[in-house]
Parts: sequence; structure tokens; C-alpha cells
Amino acid sequence: MTNDKLVRALEPAFYTDPDIFKREHNAIFFRTWQYAGHVSQVAEKGEYFTFGLNGQPLFIIRDGDEVRAFYNVCPHRAHELVSGAGQLKRIVCPYHAWTYQTDGSLMAAPNSDKVDGFHKSDICITPVRLEIFCGFIFVNLDADAKSMSEWYPDVAEELRDFVPHIDDLKPYKTNAVAESCNWKVTVENYSECYHCPLNHPTFANGVIDPKTYDIRPQGYCLRHTTVSANLDQMSYEIDATANARATEYSSWFLWPTFSFQVYPGNVLNTYFFKPDDHLNTTVYRDWYTVDGNESGVIDGLAQQDLDTTVAEDIRLVESVQRGLASKGYRAGPLIIDPDFGVASEHSVHSLNTWVREALGMNGADYEA
Repeated sequence: MTNDKLVRALEPAFYTDPDIFKREHNAIFFRTWQYAGHVSQVAEKGEYFTFGLNGQPLFIIRDGDEVRAFYNVCPHRAHELVSGAGQLKRIVCPYHAWTYQTDGSLMAAPNSDKVDGFHKSDICITPVRLEIFCGFIFVNLDADAKSMSEWYPDVAEELRDFVPHIDDLKPYKTNAVAESCNWKVTVENYSECYHCPLNHPTFANGVIDPKTYDIRPQGYCLRHTTVSANLDQMSYEIDATANARATEYSSWFLWPTFSFQVYPGNVLNTYFFKPDDHLNTTVYRDWYTVDGNESGVIDGLAQQDLDTTVAEDIRLVESVQRGLASKGYRAGPLIIDPDFGVASEHSVHSLNTWVREALGMNGADYEA
């Protein structure tokens, strides 16, 4: 007999069923704020870059003082408009040379003056909702979605408090790591530290203090906080007197696929969990420096991260994914500590709840 008072994890099918992954496209990925890039990638007028969002080709472009996002498709006959990244004065479709302003409006369409009722002012590249969040570009395919400040209350202000120089930062180093697991497995692993003392000795002893580690929901954000480990045990040098946050660690996971993480010393890195299919995810870990300048500290910290936490997590999440396919596994009980703390999985429960709500599913729908 099961104990109905226990809070249980998502059923295995949520991580293994390709049909559920397809449902997540419309229910989650196309209705939430998704990371696109950094404003430094479109610093000059006409600079652009392309990217994909779960099969939807998009592009970002600088239009004067505005940064805009569009679907990368010509309204005429559906050819892709731009590729890669670069800088241009006008957007010219390679198929029939229909030409658009950088604000998406149609300038010219060859021979269209011969067509009765054809009005260039009626045609525009389909825009995508965009917000710039502390210099980071996010898009949302749902034009009616609430703003990022409503989704993630107080995060922008807190992030600026922890990284006072955030407006001066540019991407410096990227590590892309392929993980053979469903995106929710790696997100859940990132969003709890119940496993940290046992599995991440370098992180737990040389970066954070597990005794002070805590995670709290904050809108659709999970806020991680802790002080650093004993300063004489830090795995890299920091100036503890630089500012009030210099000895603290914090991260803000913005559901469903992005996280800001600030290491002691006001060091910023980000995680972007990009679902490739229902069984594979690529995790992009980006590190930032002032103007993208070289930094031995960041080089060392990024390599330490790859050699320890990243390598350790790959083994964990891929083992979990294999276990989710086992006929011997049912949705297990979560450890929900009313006092929160490092040895609690209330954050996983929050993630599971957001997924269920988005998909309109409950556990009984997908019992193995």
C-alpha cells in the first residue's frame, strides 16, 4: 500500500516518452522565456545572429536602438531569410529578393506593382516577443505571456546586486556538454544539492558551504543561496573585501531551461539546458568577463568545473536516465524538509509541479 501523504517525483514516462516531449514543445518551450544570446552579439546596427528554438528557426537583429527577434522565414514563400551571423543593411530573401527593413517591414518585392491589391505595408516578417534581461536576450513565442519581471520577481535586481559590473560583461568562454538524458533530469539534478556533499567534493568543500545551502522558489525561479566555504579552503583566490557579496554564492534558475550562477568573487557564469530530443540534452556553460577579456582565474575555474562538477554530474544524470527505463522503477518519494536546507528536494517538487501544470497532466495519466 502506498502512502498518499508522500510527495512523489514525476512518473518515468515524463522522461522517456517521445510523445510527452512533443507536447512540451507547445505547452512549455513555446510559452516560456527562452535564452537566445547576449546583447554584445548585436552591438552594432544591422548585426544579427540566428538560432533555433525546438525546431523553430529564429533570428535576432539590431534595428537602430532596438533589438528585435523574428521568425527566420520569408512571408512570401517560406524561404529562410538569413543564416549564421553577420551584419547587413537590409534583409534580402535569397529566393526571390523580397527585401525588408531591419524592423521587419517589407521594402520591395520584384514585380509586385503589377498585382492589384498588393500593399507592401501589409507585409512584415513575423516578430517574436523579446526582452533584454541584464544584458541577456530572451524570447517568448507566446505574445500574451507575462513579462520576465512577473515570471521571475526580483531576480534582475538581485543579480545586479551580486554582479555590480554586469553591464560591462561579455561572453568569454563556452563549454558545451552533451548529456544522454531528458532535459528535466539534468535540470532537476542542477536544482537540488541533496546530492552535492556525496558527489561534488570540490564544489561542496572548495566553493560553497553545504551547511548554509538553501533553495527557495521565487515565482518561476529557484533561488540558490549560500556563503562560500572557509576562505582558506577556496579553490581559487577572491578579494573578500571587494563588496558585500564577494564571499557569497547564489544562482537563479529561470524555469524551464536557463540559470544565472554567481560564484564567490562576483564571478558570473550561466547554464543553458538545450533539449535535443526526449533522451538527449546539450548543456551550455558560459563564462563572462569584463569586455570578454582573458582571465586566468576564469580559465582555471571553468576547467575545474569541467573536471569535477560537470564530469560528476554527467555520470549521475545518465545513470538516472537509464534507471528511468527500468521496469523496476516507479515514481519515488521526495524528501521534503519543511525547513528547506541542502538535504531537501522541495525544489524538485516545484519543477515537477510546473511541468504537470503546463502539460495539464497528473500522475494517474502516465503510470508505468
